[in-house]
Amino acid sequence: MPVRAAVTLVATVVGLILLFSFRTPPPASIVATTPPSTSPSPTPAATPSGAPPSGSGSPTPSPTPTPAANGLRSGSFTGQDVGNQYGSVQVQLVISGGEITDVKVLHDTEDDPQSATLSSEAFPRLREEVLQAQSAQIDAVSGATFTSESYAESVQSALDAARG
Repeated sequence: MPVRAAVTLVATVVGLILLFSFRTPPPASIVATTPPSTSPSPTPAATPSGAPPSGSGSPTPSPTPTPAANGLRSGSFTGQDVGNQYGSVQVQLVISGGEITDVKVLHDTEDDPQSATLSSEAFPRLREEVLQAQSAQIDAVSGATFTSESYAESVQSALDAARG
């Protein structure tokens, strides 16, 4: 086997090993759970001292609610008012159960009629992108690039507040 082919083969194998060894586990909401067992649970053995079996003394405290796996707390979170050459954009995120459920525009680029027209077309698209992506990593709307970038920055600052 030529040296070049051997090196390519080794590099490919190492790359595959690295690829699969650093995979992240699926989000908790996707992990399958096993159904409860139908086999009878074992009965606790009696203790020679006559004391109750261990673990049956006091009730177990209920767990406290924690943020979702992505770290987002539920509530409404307002992003920064992010300026651009056509005005500024500020959004408010509504988060429930760790998911973005709504995006509301609190302040938009209505400084001139053309910007207002572009914004009225861009904001519904940007809202849908945020809801689908569940992040600020969204595509800009053609013709409203600066407004799209300001929108995404405001979304990111609201997400940061939801994690804080």
